[in-house]
Amino acid sequence: MWPVTGTSSSPVAEDTPRTYGLGPRAAAALVFGSSAAVLVVEIVALRLLAPYLGLTLETSTMVIGIALTAIALGSWMGGRIADQVNPRRLLGPSLGVSGAVVALTPAVLRTTGEWASGLLLLIASLTILVPGALLSAVTPIVTKLRLTSLAETGTVVGRLSGVGTVGAIFGTVLTGFFLISRLPVSGILIGLGTLLVVGSALVEWRTRGWSGTPALTLVVVAGGLATTVAPGGCDTETQYHCVRVVADPDRSSGRTLVLDGLRHSYVDLDDPTYLKFGYVRAIASVVDAAFPEDEPLAAQHLGGGGLTFPRYLAATRPGTRSLVSEIDSGVVRVNRDQLGLRPGNGIDVRVEDGRLGLRRLDTDSRDLVVGDAFGGVSVPWHLTTAEAMTDVRRVLNEDGVYVANLIDHGSMAFARAEVATLRETFEHVALVGEPADIGLDPTAASEGGNVVVLASDRPVDLRATQESLDTRKTDWKIASGDDLTSWIGDAQVLTDDYAPVDQLLQPYSQPTAQ
Repeated sequence: MWPVTGTSSSPVAEDTPRTYGLGPRAAAALVFGSSAAVLVVEIVALRLLAPYLGLTLETSTMVIGIALTAIALGSWMGGRIADQVNPRRLLGPSLGVSGAVVALTPAVLRTTGEWASGLLLLIASLTILVPGALLSAVTPIVTKLRLTSLAETGTVVGRLSGVGTVGAIFGTVLTGFFLISRLPVSGILIGLGTLLVVGSALVEWRTRGWSGTPALTLVVVAGGLATTVAPGGCDTETQYHCVRVVADPDRSSGRTLVLDGLRHSYVDLDDPTYLKFGYVRAIASVVDAAFPEDEPLAAQHLGGGGLTFPRYLAATRPGTRSLVSEIDSGVVRVNRDQLGLRPGNGIDVRVEDGRLGLRRLDTDSRDLVVGDAFGGVSVPWHLTTAEAMTDVRRVLNEDGVYVANLIDHGSMAFARAEVATLRETFEHVALVGEPADIGLDPTAASEGGNVVVLASDRPVDLRATQESLDTRKTDWKIASGDDLTSWIGDAQVLTDDYAPVDQLLQPYSQPTAQ
C-alpha cells in the first residue's frame, strides 16, 4: 500500500516532503492532458450553447468565467485534499468522473435547451464546472506526488505549471483549428470522455486502487447513445454552426437553411425570384428601385447564408457579378451539396471574413454592397462600425448603394446606433421596416425583428421603393429625413474603439436572421 500522510510508523521531519513514486514523464503527461482537456471542454461548450443563447460576448464571457472558476476551485481543492490523503488514489476518480460528465454533456445540454430552457444556465454551469474542477485538481495532485525534497520545490512546481500551460495551449489550438472543423461537437466530447476514462483505468491498473472504470464506461456508452436521440441535432456541424436544411411542406422546391436553430435563409431551388422572407423582399425593393431594370451589377455581399439574394440578382439581372464573403466553409458546402449552387451563374463565394473581404476590393469597384452577416442572434460588431462603413463607401462607386439587414428588439438600441453610424458616413440614409419598429406608428408597440437600412451618396427614389414594397405585398414603410432623425434620437455612433453591439441588442425573441 502507498503510505498516507501522517500514518508512517517512523519519525519523519516536518519539512521533508513525502514521495509517492510518480515518474516525471507520467507526471508531465497527466498534467498536460488534463489541462488540454479543460480547454477542449470550454471551447466546445460555446458551440453547444450557441443555438440557445447565441454566440454573443455575454455567452463567451460566461463560459470563460465558469471555466476559470473551475480551474481555481479544482486547483485549490486538489491541493488541499492531496495534503490529507494519498494523492495517487485521487487521480483515477478525477479523470474517470470528469470523463463521464464530459461524455454526457452533449445529450444533457441539448435536451435541456429544447425542453427545459429555464434550467439551461444552471446545467451548463455544472457540465463545465464539474469536469473542469476535477481536471484542474490533477496538477496540484501530481505536484504533490513529484515533490521529493524542498530543495527542488520551485523546479517541480515551475516545470509542471509550464507543462500545464502548454497543454492548455495545445487543447485550444487543437480544438479551434482541427477538431471542430472535422468532427461533430458531440463526437469531440464523447471521444474526450472516452480518453479520460481510459486514462483513469490506466492509473487504477498501476495503483490497484479505486475501481470505478466499468461503471464509468457504461456512463460514457450511455452518453453516446443518448446523443443520437437527443433533440437539437444537425444535418451538418461546421466550424461555426449547427446546420439543418428543412424542406417546405407547402412548396416542393422550397428549402429553409437553419443555423443554430434560427431560420437564416429560404431558397427556392426552381425559382430564385421567389422571396419568402420579408426582409429579403425589402432588400430587393431597394435595389430594384435604385438601379435601372435588368441592368447587371457588380455586387459585394457581406455574409452568404443560403445565397438567396445573389441568386435573385443572377436571375433578374443577367450578367451580374456577385462576390460573396462567407466566413463558414461548411455553409458554402451545404449550398453546393443541398441548395443547388452551381458554377457559372456569376456568384463567386469566398471563404473569408467580410471586413477582410472589403479591404481586398478596389476603390469604386462596386455598384452594390449588401450587409447580411449574423452569428445566431448576434451581429459581428466589426461590420457595424464607422470604420467598416467608411470601407464600404470606399468600394462603392459614386452611384453605389449599401443596403443591410439589421436585427434588434425592445428599444431598438442597436438599430438606432447603426443608422446613426451610417449617417456619419453617407449623405442619404433611409430605413425600411414595420411602422411600429421604425417610429412611423407611435400608437403601436415595437416587437422588433428585422429592419433594412439603405445608404448612398446619391438620392435613392424612395417613392419607387415604396411602390415596389407594396407590389411585393409587404406592409413595410420607409422612414427618412426628420422622421428618421427623430427615431435615431441620441443614439451613439459605433466605432472600432467602442461598439457595444451585444449589449445594445435585446435578444427577447428569435428573429429571421439571414
